[in-house]
Amino acid sequence: MATLGIDFGTSNTAAGIAIDGVPHLIALEAEAQTLPTAVFFDFESYEMRIGAAASDALLAGAEGRYMRGLKSLLGTRLMREKRVLLGERLDFIDIVARFLSTVKTRAEAATGQKFDAALSGRPVRFHSDNDARNAQALIDLKEAYARAGFSQVDFMNEPEAAAQANRDALRPGDLGLVVDIGGGTSDFTLFRQRGADEIDILASHGIRLGGTDFDRSLSIGRVMPQLGMGSEIRHAFGNDTHLAPNAIFNDLATWAKIPFLYGPETHRAAADLQKFAVHPKRLARLVKVLDEELGHDLAFAVEAGKIRANDGKDGDEDPVIDVSMLKPRATLPLPRAWVRKRLSGLAEQIGAAAMETLKVADMEAEEVDRLIFVGGSSLMQVVEAALQDRFPQAEVHRGAALTAIVEGLALKCSSG
Repeated sequence: MATLGIDFGTSNTAAGIAIDGVPHLIALEAEAQTLPTAVFFDFESYEMRIGAAASDALLAGAEGRYMRGLKSLLGTRLMREKRVLLGERLDFIDIVARFLSTVKTRAEAATGQKFDAALSGRPVRFHSDNDARNAQALIDLKEAYARAGFSQVDFMNEPEAAAQANRDALRPGDLGLVVDIGGGTSDFTLFRQRGADEIDILASHGIRLGGTDFDRSLSIGRVMPQLGMGSEIRHAFGNDTHLAPNAIFNDLATWAKIPFLYGPETHRAAADLQKFAVHPKRLARLVKVLDEELGHDLAFAVEAGKIRANDGKDGDEDPVIDVSMLKPRATLPLPRAWVRKRLSGLAEQIGAAAMETLKVADMEAEEVDRLIFVGGSSLMQVVEAALQDRFPQAEVHRGAALTAIVEGLALKCSSG
C-alpha cells in the first residue's frame, strides 16, 4: 500500500514521497511545492477551486465564498455545522475532505502511483488548554481523510517530522530544538542526534498560537478601529453611550471566522451600530465591508503589510496597509517599531513554550546546541529574537521554512 506524506497546514499544504531515501516534493499546483490551504466556492461556474486558484478568484472579484484557515476549525462545533454551498449541504469536514481528495488526485496524477494511505503531520496540540477539543480535532481530521478516500491515515507530530528532515544539521551527540511556527500553532521538539540516520526524540510541546494570530493582532490594532472598534454607540433611549461590542471586529480580524460574518444577523447588527453611532462614518465602513464581503481582502492586506514590515530594516521607509478597497488610494501606516512592540507579547509566549519543552525533558537551555527554525512564521524577527534571548549560545539553522515537515513525513513513509 503506497503512503503519501501530507503536511496539511493552516496556511499552506504540501505532499511528498521518498525516492531512494531522498524526499521528493510533489507539485500540486503548477510547479509550486506548496499549495495555499484555501478554497473558493464559485457561484458562477459552480465549482470548488483550491490553492492559489481560490485566492485568485477572490481577488479577481468572482462571486462566491472564500475560506482559509480551515485547520483552525478542527475540534470546534463549527466543523460539523452544515451549510448550503453550490446546492449541497456540506459541513466543514466535507470541505476539508474535498481539499485533501484533490491533493490525493493530483499527487497520483503526478507520480503515477495510487495512494490508499496517508502519513499526515499534526500539531502537538490543536488546542492548548482544552483536552476535549484537542481530542475532537484529531477525530475530525481522521474523518476528513476517510471521506477523502484514504483507507488508512497515521499521524506524526509536525516538529518531529521537521527534526527528521533536519537531522543532518547536527553532529552526533548534539542537542537540537525544532521551533516550528506555523499559521495556527507553534510546536517544538527537542531531540538528540545519535549518528547515522538515528535521532532520539526527548520531548515535544505545542501551543495554539501562530502566524494568523500575528495577523489578527495587527488588524485589531490598526485596521479595526477604522471600522468602528472602540467607537461610542448611543443607547436607543436616552443620552447614555456604550462602546461598540468587540465580537464582530475580533471575528473580522480572524481568518477562519470571516466567512461566518456574511449572514443577515451580522448585517443587521452592523447597521444598528452605524445608526446609533456617535460618529457613524467609521461604522459605515464596517457596513461596506460586510455588504461587499471585503473581509478577506482586508486580511490579505494586513498579511502583506506584516511581511513588508518584517523584511525591512530600521531606516527603511515604513510599510503601509493598503486599504484602497475601503477608499481609493487609502493606506494605514505600519511603523516597524510599532509592529515589533505589538507582536512582542505573542513572541514571548512562543519563547516561554520553547522553555516548557526543555522542562518536560529536564534539560537546560545551555545544553541546546542548535535551534532549527521551520514554518513560515518562524521568519518573523520578533520570534527569532525571543528564542535567541533564551538560547544565546545555540547556533541557528534555518530549515526549509515551508517544506521541512513534509520532507520529514516523506522520509518516514519510506522507512515504515
